[in-house]
Amino acid sequence: MRVLVVEDDVPARAHAVALLNSESDVLVVGECGDGNIAVQQIALLRPDLVLMDVQMPGLDGFGVVASVGVASMPQVIFVSAYSDFAVRAFEAYALDYVLKPYQPERLRDAIGRARQLIAVRRQLPTAESAESRLHALLAAVSRGTAVRYPESLAVKLGDQYHVLRVADIEWIEADGNHARVHLQGRSRIIAKSLALLERQVLDPARFIRVHRSAIVNVDRIVAVEPVLHGDVELVLQHGARVDCSRRYRSRLEERLFFTT
Repeated sequence: MRVLVVEDDVPARAHAVALLNSESDVLVVGECGDGNIAVQQIALLRPDLVLMDVQMPGLDGFGVVASVGVASMPQVIFVSAYSDFAVRAFEAYALDYVLKPYQPERLRDAIGRARQLIAVRRQLPTAESAESRLHALLAAVSRGTAVRYPESLAVKLGDQYHVLRVADIEWIEADGNHARVHLQGRSRIIAKSLALLERQVLDPARFIRVHRSAIVNVDRIVAVEPVLHGDVELVLQHGARVDCSRRYRSRLEERLFFTT
């Protein structure tokens, strides 16, 4: 699988290239940090896949797709340091994305999905469904359209549905295949997975994953306490304490400005 890496952050690009080179069936055929050059390299190198940052000086990732043309565009894994628009928009149009800083497991998952899509595209060169999704994504970007998030959850308790305001949620933890929602000093079990809630319900501008089994409402954090090995503990409004692992700390630092 021939891959072109388009990333204006040089250290991040080097990290991505190193991770891609660890895959036995991946060949990095080129790399650049400029959208205009990316358009040229896509035409010249004809990669199977482009790993491309959304936000770049000059021509951004969406501009690259528009310039190349949807019909001529290879499969794309978009990259973003910010989840507020990227995560929800790309999932809505069934395109893949990776958040920075790159996590090896997440990038491998994206590469695996790309393998499947490329195999389908080779068998069905027209790939109309993939093209229609790209068209829809570009149209949404041009309109400035963001995906809407539900303001409330209706949780079934017995014969009734209790309505919970999403804004009141302090944090959510995994509870087996379900999720336990904590708000206003009480908790409720929801028969949905934490991953599904993250993808389909929670606004990433407000909620961030801080642990593989926990998501918090940033507005409810009142203190951050360091613990061992770079991990921190978050203290929430009603006294709950939630671990934030070193792996997810960068997401926290995108939302909170730490001063000395």
